[in-house]
Amino acid sequence: MTATVEVQPGLYDIDAELYHSDPIPGGSLSSTGARRLADCPARFKYFLDNPEPYKPEFEFGTAAHTVILGNGPELVVVDEKRWDTNETKARLAAIRAAGGVPLKAEARQRIDDMAEALANHPEASDLLTPGSGLAEQSIFWEEDDIWRRSRIDWLRPDEIVDYKSARSVHPDYLQKAVQDYGYHQQDDFYRRGAIHLGLIPPSGSFKFVFQEKQPPYLVTVVELDFPARVIGGELNDRALWTYAMCRQTGHWPAYSEGTTYLSLPSWVERKYAQENS
Repeated sequence: MTATVEVQPGLYDIDAELYHSDPIPGGSLSSTGARRLADCPARFKYFLDNPEPYKPEFEFGTAAHTVILGNGPELVVVDEKRWDTNETKARLAAIRAAGGVPLKAEARQRIDDMAEALANHPEASDLLTPGSGLAEQSIFWEEDDIWRRSRIDWLRPDEIVDYKSARSVHPDYLQKAVQDYGYHQQDDFYRRGAIHLGLIPPSGSFKFVFQEKQPPYLVTVVELDFPARVIGGELNDRALWTYAMCRQTGHWPAYSEGTTYLSLPSWVERKYAQENS
């Protein structure tokens, strides 16, 4: 499949660069795009017209995915104390230009240690058992005249598994992360596509495997409850409606186009009332 070939709905084993370039003529909506749309159409349009530049800080996560899932770019250890010399910069650029990911020896060892810790976690290791699923699969589908796409970390016959490295896997932190990063929308968006294409049954689940990036590399497997999935679905419905309307009108509004009247947060009002009663 290439960007010049008409894409049919289905499952594709393509590299990440082609997926992110969006090979659908006229464009398609991804889960990330739906999350931005649900927040602010104008912000979505900006990122659509101005794709995020490459950031080396993303490489650790990419490398962790490659080792954990067994699929991804070549990882090249660059064992130099300083990466800011012209010689090393040129070497790093050459590795990236060839599609590889340069890593310091410390980072590569840390990722290997993360993989070992995950292998010792009963549920996570079972979910990601080699051969039990397909890694880094891209799906494209069309519903209601809107093309959509998702890139699935690990596709099993009856569920989707998404691996994420994190600063903390404490449930309180993860609860906030789900809200802040819209993982409840990702859950709904991915499952919709996989169910639509018959890749998982309607009862198919979505599980997140979160792992800390620092020793002892703790792991928490998360499945969102029903209310979280309902809210994620409703936010995606709003995003899809907004996407259709904005494409039709060419108008991508910001948060507000007039005066917005604000009150203080309710907790501030309660605190003030208590202190002055």
